[in-house]
Amino acid sequence: MSERERNPVIEFEDFNFQYFSQAEPTLHDINLRIYEGEKVLIVGPSGSGKSTLGHCLNGLIPFAYKGEIHGSLKICGKETREMNIFELSKKVGTVLQDADGQFIGLTVGEDIAFALENDCVEQSKMKETVQKVAEMVDMGNLLKSSPFELSGGQKQRVSFAGVLVDDVDILLFDEPLANLDPSTGKTAIDLIDRVWKQSKKTVVIVEHRLEDVLYREVDRIIVVSEGRIAADMSPDELMAANILPKLGIREPLHVTAMKYAGITVTPKLHAGRLETLEIDEIKEQIQKWNREQAPKKQTEERPTILEAEHLSFQYTKKRKILKDVSFKIREGEMVSIVGTNGAGKSTLAKVICGFVTEDDGKIRFQGEDLKGQTIKERSYKIGYVMQNPNQMICKPMIYDEVALGLRIRGVAEEEIEKKVDKALKICGLAPFKKWPISALSFGQKKRVTIASMLTLEPQILILDEPTAGQDYHHYTEIMEFLKRLNEDGVTIIMITHDMHLMLEYTPHAIVISGGEKIGDARAVDILTNEEIADAANLKTTSLYELAVKSGIEDPSAFVQNFIDYERGTCR
Repeated sequence: MSERERNPVIEFEDFNFQYFSQAEPTLHDINLRIYEGEKVLIVGPSGSGKSTLGHCLNGLIPFAYKGEIHGSLKICGKETREMNIFELSKKVGTVLQDADGQFIGLTVGEDIAFALENDCVEQSKMKETVQKVAEMVDMGNLLKSSPFELSGGQKQRVSFAGVLVDDVDILLFDEPLANLDPSTGKTAIDLIDRVWKQSKKTVVIVEHRLEDVLYREVDRIIVVSEGRIAADMSPDELMAANILPKLGIREPLHVTAMKYAGITVTPKLHAGRLETLEIDEIKEQIQKWNREQAPKKQTEERPTILEAEHLSFQYTKKRKILKDVSFKIREGEMVSIVGTNGAGKSTLAKVICGFVTEDDGKIRFQGEDLKGQTIKERSYKIGYVMQNPNQMICKPMIYDEVALGLRIRGVAEEEIEKKVDKALKICGLAPFKKWPISALSFGQKKRVTIASMLTLEPQILILDEPTAGQDYHHYTEIMEFLKRLNEDGVTIIMITHDMHLMLEYTPHAIVISGGEKIGDARAVDILTNEEIADAANLKTTSLYELAVKSGIEDPSAFVQNFIDYERGTCR
C-alpha cells in the first residue's frame, strides 16, 4: 500500500519545541508523517532531540515537561494541543526505558489490568483480555508473580502487555534495549516485530542501538541531529547515504566491514539488514580483503596481577551465586566479564573488592592473598565504578564528589586540586568543575564516578556497564579515555552486555553463566562460538555472520582482522 493510500497517524508540521529551562529550542522545524501500520525507528546521538520527539507523541510534553510549542502536531487527525493526557494515552501507548518506573500493580496480572480497571471493564472480560495479552507477550504463566521479581526482559514484557491491553493505535518504545543483555534484546525486538505484524498497529522505536533493532525489518529510519531531521529513509537507502558516522551514530558492523573491503554500498545491495544483503554480489571482495590482512604480532605475556582460585559464594544456603570460579588477569590487560543478567558477574566484582566475603577459594593480588583485607585496604589497589552512578554519588557538587576519596585519605587540599583537575580533564568534565551534580545527564554522572575513582590511582579499575545508555559518540569518548588509562598501566576489567565494546576494546573475555565460568579466551573466540554465546545469552556478532555468509573458512580470524584493521594495526 502506498503512502498516499494510507492514513497518516502522526503529522508534524513546522513543529518547534523549547523547554522553559533551555535558552534554545530542542526541536526545530520538524516536518514528518508516519503512516498507519508503519514500523519506524528514530535514531540520533544523545541530546539530538530524539527522546523529546517521543515525549511530544505520548503527551509527556507539554503535560509533564513544560515548554513552548510552535507549529502543528496531529495524532490520528487531531491536534495534540486540543487533547488532554488521558485522550493521548488512548491513542499512544508507551513502553518506558525504565520498566520499574512503569509498574503499578502488586502482581503481573494486576499491572496488566490497570488500564482496564480505569475504564471500569467488567471483571470476567478483564480477566479474559489480560490472559490473552499476557500470552501474546509470553507471560501467561506468570500472572501471579510480583513484577519486581522478574528479569529485565520479563519486566519489559509486562510493560508491553500493560500498553497492549488498552488497544491503542500507536505503540511507542523508548530505548527498549537499554539494560538488556544481547540475547534478551534480540528477543525483545522479535516480540515487537511479532506484535506489529499481528496487530497491524503503528510502531515507533526510539533507540540508539541501530544494528540490534535492524535484526528485524523496519519501514523507515528517522535520523535526528541537533533537533532537526537529518534523514528520513529506508534502511537500505540510509546505509548507502554514508551519513551515520558523520553524525556520531554507529552503523551496523557488517556495513563498516564492506567499506573496509572497498565495496561501494548502494541501495541495490540491500545492506540495511544482514538478512537481506545481496551476499553473492560482494563475497569475492570480502574474501579478497580478508586474505590481504597481515597477521597481528603476538604480544609478550605479562605477569599476573589478579587471580581467582576456586572461588565460591552464596547469599543464602539455597542458591550458590558463584561456583568454583578460577581465572587469571595479567598486568595492563583490558578484560570483559560477560554473561546473562543474574549470572553472577556483579557479585564476582563485589567479592574482588571485599564488599562481600567469599565462602571458598582465594583472590590474589600480585600473588598476595586478599583474605582478611578490608574494603579500604583493597581500595588502594582496586577501584570499582557501579552501573548506576546515582548509587555512588553523595555530594551535591562535582568537584567535591571527585575529591571525596582523597579527602577521606587526608590528602592535602593543594594536591587534591591537581588530581581532581587531571581526572576531570581525562573524563571530559573540566568545563563542569564548579557545576552541581543535578545539572548533569546520566552519562555525565557516570563520568563523574569514573573520575572519582581515577583520583585514587588504583592499579585495577573495575567498571560495571561503563557504556550503558551511552550513544556512539559518548561511548567512544569513554572507551578511548579508558584505553589511554590502560596504556598508562591501569588494568581495566569491564562487566558488560555490549558485544561491540567486548570486541573492539577487550582482547580477553571471561564468560560467566549460572555462577560458573564457561569461557575464558580471546573476545573474538567467545563471540564466534555459538555454543558459548547461547549458554551465556550473548549474540554472535554480525561480522561473524557476514564471514559465514561470504564462505570464509575461519570466521574468527575474519573478525580479528576487522578489529585489527579498525585499530590501525594491519597497515
